[in-house]
Amino acid sequence: MTQPRGSAAKSAALSAALSGAVDLSALKARADAAQRQPAPQAGPSGGEGPPPPVSTDAVIDVTEATFQTDVVERSLRQLVVVDLWAEWCGPCKQLSPVLERLAAESGGAWVVAKVDVDANPRIAQLFGAQSIPTIVAIAGGQPVDAFSGALPEPEIRKWINALLDALRDKLPSIREAEANGGGPAEEPEDPRFTEAEEAFERGDFAAAQAAYERILDVEPANELAKNALAQVKFTARAENADPSARERADADPSDLAAQLDAADLEIAANDVEAGFKRLIDAVRRTAGEDRNKVREHLVALFDLFDPADDRVMKARRDLASALF
Repeated sequence: MTQPRGSAAKSAALSAALSGAVDLSALKARADAAQRQPAPQAGPSGGEGPPPPVSTDAVIDVTEATFQTDVVERSLRQLVVVDLWAEWCGPCKQLSPVLERLAAESGGAWVVAKVDVDANPRIAQLFGAQSIPTIVAIAGGQPVDAFSGALPEPEIRKWINALLDALRDKLPSIREAEANGGGPAEEPEDPRFTEAEEAFERGDFAAAQAAYERILDVEPANELAKNALAQVKFTARAENADPSARERADADPSDLAAQLDAADLEIAANDVEAGFKRLIDAVRRTAGEDRNKVREHLVALFDLFDPADDRVMKARRDLASALF
């Protein structure tokens, strides 16, 4: 029904921007050629050698002089995650150790290429990085995904694992690492989330809500807990809604409680546009506290979806029009 929120929209936008800003088409052609034929060997008279081997180190310090070899050419065989950082960057000091530890756990499936943007400004310019930390995944000589900011470790794990799944048949390092017991980093179970999820699965929504709220009391910025809490609250409301609410709401547009319940039922039935439209129409008809109640209910429904969802974006525009 819903799509998880998080960094997906920012990541997609940043990746699209990077794809346009970073022109490595010649290197991409070289990568394609390398997949079709054995890599050339350097002879006694010199000449071009094979791409760098899969790194046994989890972290490589990269400079402008070594970027071509350590990032672009290495990415023909191994996923390279470029970490654009600086000594003065506080969030970098939170994010970099997580990336480095996960890369070490992967057994060579991927490697972190650390770039100090102060010492190597042209690399940051190459990627069009407007803030740091900026993290760019390179495979086959091209950027394939990216994000900016210090994400929580569970989100980073999911991002890396999704990349490894998508690239498994394209980069030899991934299968080689898996054969040796490495590969995707399994996300360890967090007992706090386990408690909440088990309560949700048995239908004890009050206990699930309390468990997620306890997490947020300690970690107010935990996006996973925020998103899960929104889902729990919505599911509890939708399951307790009067099944006849839609009929009552259609028959009496002034019945505010019926309108709210009807919208929940429509969202639960995946009739998302209808649920949003119902509440936007109610905003137009109401004023004062009633209007604010409808608006808050609608905004809470938006939180169930990715902010980049076309239905959410349209509904936000319509809500703004209805309010002003």
